[in-house]
Amino acid sequence: MTYISSPMEHTIVFLDRTSLIADLRAPACPHRWTDHAATPPELTAPRLRDASIAVVNKVRISAEVLDTTPTLQLVAVAATGVNNVDLDACRARGVAVCNIRGYAEHTVPEHVFMLLLALRRNLIAWRQSLRAGAWQRAELFCLFDHEMHDLHGSTLGLIGYGSIGQGVERLAQAFGMRVLIAEQRGAKSLRPGRCAFEDVLRQADAISLHTPLTEATRHLIGAPEFALMKSNAVLINTARGGIVDETALIDALRTGRIAGAASDVLETEPPRTGNPLLDLDLPNLLITPHVAWSSREAMQALGDQLIDNIEAYVRGEPHNLV
Repeated sequence: MTYISSPMEHTIVFLDRTSLIADLRAPACPHRWTDHAATPPELTAPRLRDASIAVVNKVRISAEVLDTTPTLQLVAVAATGVNNVDLDACRARGVAVCNIRGYAEHTVPEHVFMLLLALRRNLIAWRQSLRAGAWQRAELFCLFDHEMHDLHGSTLGLIGYGSIGQGVERLAQAFGMRVLIAEQRGAKSLRPGRCAFEDVLRQADAISLHTPLTEATRHLIGAPEFALMKSNAVLINTARGGIVDETALIDALRTGRIAGAASDVLETEPPRTGNPLLDLDLPNLLITPHVAWSSREAMQALGDQLIDNIEAYVRGEPHNLV
């Protein structure tokens, strides 16, 4: 596809503006910009009817939507993940798709280590003991009710090694952890610096997921994978909910197959009809509501890059094409 600089006035429509808390500068090109706080599926096509550029975070852009929006030229995704966009349909219709990259390389790793430290040092269990008055009744100056483990000297397994995985690796090394980077499951050869997927599962004291959700990675971690893990290992998922088989995770936690888990994501978000993970009252399970990416600093960096992507496309020099 050939891109040329466009002097036309672009109609830009942001379909889910409340998904991004950031100050967005006006793109340096002739344009009309419309914000919608949120967009239900039945309004996606009508709101894009005259648009040349669609800005979306999680709104679904399907082949059916594209068929009713003949003026659309660019889908600017205000996120890294693009599983809400039918990429094949966009390619077939000559619609470019760009995403955001690298903005979360600090904020998500920090969230990973917040969760990892809380699990390895049993933070929730200690809080529960204090609320129950266990320290007040203690004979010694401290409590020994719950095990704690250092990060230093332990092994972290990374599944996914993009900018976020590399950011996690840097923090892990600062803590004195040994880091194993997993090769893709089923790979017939190992790239330099990578370890076999199953070997990482067997050796790691903690596993952190940083791979996109695709058909190849859906339920990448399920019952067979939990069976390979150490019984004292913990799992951290700040990637996508569907990467982990939630039923298998619940079973692994209830049976003590693994020592703990933390997830910032669920298979269905928001969980309007509930989710079994939310019903578990376990000190070794932590759930946060898909916020690992959303520090104010990270969201502003995302917003700045979003406008950069739009400007680059209009100049005929598209960035971050998917």
